[in-house]
Amino acid sequence: MNSPKGKLIIIGGSVDRGSFSESPTDLQRNLKFFEKGILKRITVESLKGNLSRFEIITTASSIPEEVGEEYIKAFAQLDVKNVGVLNIKTREEANSTECLQRLKDADVVMFTGGDQLRLTSIFGGTPFHHLLLERYENEHFVISGTSAGAAASSNNMIYQGSSHGALLKGEVKITGGLGFINNVIVDTHFVQRGRIGRLLYACASNPINIGIGLGEDTGLLITKGNDMEAIGSGLIILVDGTHMRHTNMTEVEIGEPVSIENLMVHVMSIGDHFDLKTRKLTIDHYKPKVKIE
Repeated sequence: MNSPKGKLIIIGGSVDRGSFSESPTDLQRNLKFFEKGILKRITVESLKGNLSRFEIITTASSIPEEVGEEYIKAFAQLDVKNVGVLNIKTREEANSTECLQRLKDADVVMFTGGDQLRLTSIFGGTPFHHLLLERYENEHFVISGTSAGAAASSNNMIYQGSSHGALLKGEVKITGGLGFINNVIVDTHFVQRGRIGRLLYACASNPINIGIGLGEDTGLLITKGNDMEAIGSGLIILVDGTHMRHTNMTEVEIGEPVSIENLMVHVMSIGDHFDLKTRKLTIDHYKPKVKIE
């Protein structure tokens, strides 16, 4: 399989109902790094910089109009003004001539937070989905997703499972994602919601997958389908199950705790790189100092 020419940027999100908080005070605080750091990086990586055409897809969100407006305002502060919002609610809309044309005209597509099952059930297998994959494989095209948009980006996707019961057999539910990247599984709001158990279980159940736990205001820039660079202000936890020696997952009953021996864990922060082919982490020893205010 050839390396994709496009770039994938996945972000851990910040709040439940979209990528930003609902109150103006929280919005400004969350944008301080997220907008000027990660959103700026998305802009820089796009084909035409701040002249690129952005389409914000709010399908996953329960408050799509509010989230769409917040993104328009956020990008405007970066002097990015060619921004549209696609609130696609049905598979029929996803197949429409208008939506497909807007996708053809876009340089960047960004999936917001919300419910990742909305993304897969509405887009999966549609002409819109196929066009996304085709452009990502063959063009200088950027796909970005935050929260649910990040979780749905891989070929396997966690869609359910509590943090406290994650290591009980059957608690974590996994289904197919949108498939922009293979052999990884992504979880978001990771550090803040204590989701390490979900990722350990997901990787133990199929160790071919690298587990990616994205903290809030933190992301990965993925180029050539395998080089992952940490961006943003927080931490990324990687779980590598290929060295796992044993688990009793197939032996215990549903609802019983699971044992796992010898999973490998890495921690990434800004500037670090991880190669998905070699499964090697390169730590950036020359990180800029982050000023805490």
